[in-house]
Amino acid sequence: MMTLDQLRIFVAVAERQHLTQAAAALSLTPSAVSAQIKALEERYGTPLFNRIGRRIETSEAGRLFLQEARRTLASARSAEQTLADLSGLKRGWLAIQASQTIASYWLPPWLVAFRKAYPQIELAVTVDNTDGVARALLEGAADIGLVEGEIAEAALAARPVTEDRMVVVTAPDHPWADGRKLGPADLLAASWILREQGSGTRSAFEAALRALGVAPESLAVALTLPSNEALRSAVLAGPFATAVSELVLAADLESGRLVKANLELAPRAFWLLRHRERYRSRASLAFEALVGLAEGN
Repeated sequence: MMTLDQLRIFVAVAERQHLTQAAAALSLTPSAVSAQIKALEERYGTPLFNRIGRRIETSEAGRLFLQEARRTLASARSAEQTLADLSGLKRGWLAIQASQTIASYWLPPWLVAFRKAYPQIELAVTVDNTDGVARALLEGAADIGLVEGEIAEAALAARPVTEDRMVVVTAPDHPWADGRKLGPADLLAASWILREQGSGTRSAFEAALRALGVAPESLAVALTLPSNEALRSAVLAGPFATAVSELVLAADLESGRLVKANLELAPRAFWLLRHRERYRSRASLAFEALVGLAEGN
């Protein structure tokens, strides 16, 4: 009979497309992971992965099975959490998925505070962009989501937890480093390096551009990169501008390695997301209360 452990192993491999990385995430050996995948495939006579040289990729059957496996694990976790709640936060777990800026700069102190308050609750934290976080909540893979961009999804409830300020930055030798006030024409003439579509940073910047009367698709985007650190390194190395949370670049701005351009962008919110219809565990409610989102606030 198929086990929940086998489902967890399959999902970990399918999401990473890599046996060794999945094994590390699950604290198992690669051989143990490989054996469980092989057992599933042999029991049901269906290849879940294609082996191409030293790589693996999910087969068509594997992609269909992945959706059901995620739903099954989400239901099992919900059932487990219901029982855990009966012990009054003395055991259980909380799955949080957060977008990159939040996970790296805003969330860690709250995780430490939660751990101190509820040491028996196991925390599982995953990082993805804003679209990925929303998808995880819809699929039941996370109890709470924390994102930088607004989500137009009726099944998800969103509440602001704090305010963040985005800044446009350049290297010190960029023409904008002289503090000149920037207008739409300046923005359109510059070369930009931006985060990928689907990231909260990108969507927030595009919303700010529209507020300034600039069409985002009119920007000259030289590179699109998948992380804040990649943006930072690229702008340090070349004649580009980028837009990112001030939290990300605080040390660079203080040291003068990067310079804030003279362009005022409207503040943006960090949002806490949850599924409107799924069971809200005591652990998730305790986290919301910790960050100031107790019911009635």
